[in-house]
Amino acid sequence: MGPALCLVSAACFGAMAIFGKFAYDAGVSPAALLLVRFSLAAALLGVVLLLRPGLRRAEPGEHRAVPTGRVLATAIALGAVGYAAQAGLFFTALRLMDASLLSLILYTYPVLVTVAAVLLGRDRLTPGRTVALLAASAGTLLVLLGAGAVSFHPVGALLAFGSAVTYTVYILVADTVVHRLPPVVLSALVMTGAAGTLGAGAVLTGGVDLDFRPPGWFWLACIAVVSTVLAMLTFFAGLRRTGPSTAAILSTFEPVVTTALAALTLGESLSPVQLAGGALVLTSVAVLQVRPARKQDREAPTAARDDAAAEPTAVAS
Repeated sequence: MGPALCLVSAACFGAMAIFGKFAYDAGVSPAALLLVRFSLAAALLGVVLLLRPGLRRAEPGEHRAVPTGRVLATAIALGAVGYAAQAGLFFTALRLMDASLLSLILYTYPVLVTVAAVLLGRDRLTPGRTVALLAASAGTLLVLLGAGAVSFHPVGALLAFGSAVTYTVYILVADTVVHRLPPVVLSALVMTGAAGTLGAGAVLTGGVDLDFRPPGWFWLACIAVVSTVLAMLTFFAGLRRTGPSTAAILSTFEPVVTTALAALTLGESLSPVQLAGGALVLTSVAVLQVRPARKQDREAPTAARDDAAAEPTAVAS
């Protein structure tokens, strides 16, 4: 059941770019999309926590201290600054480029997290991981240089990479609070912080245009319910059953889903060179996740479950 839940989560996250494309076609602006997505997701997660009080507590066998005001403020800031910025870059890029290419560029973030963790002294660089990083870099280069069948947009690619960099910083900061809060509580606080930032921005800029066609509301609901709330809840449920190693590897299914759905529904396609580059990136991500997670699972299974919430698979775009 655990692997199935992780795959469902990856599929839900992978469908988000497709829902976004359809929402744009229905007249939804990026500002409206982001505001409705985070506001609705925060409200739904709040309802989930009200209906299931057990999700507000630590898992059996875990020992979390009562979170301080600083921890709560950091969690909200993760959404207000980090996640809001990352999502803004992602959905702005989505207006300029194909969903399949955007997904592959965004998925360089696990590699960026590994590099940053090594530079910060949080992880170590082994020969195998060095080879994986070089392969991922080569794959990313092939994805960018192999633009043929897709509509490549330099500014869009830059925004997509900026989204990956921002998400990398978000993950590294989240690592400082993930042990102090239950995962669903942390997710709700992040969504609330993002909704607050976007709401304040809407007030300062004269409001957000919500006067679009009914299909737009349907696709926004899909993004909030399927690609945010359901994706998060199924990931955490799968994570508890599989551990971080399996969950991290299964998350590579996300860009595969995006690419397949883009081909089926939007008529997008990747060139053979880009497909090869994408395969290199995804394989490298799997290699980078396996070795450290094996050691964690062997030495401290309970701690490993907590640590995984700070892995690149913890919350997708």
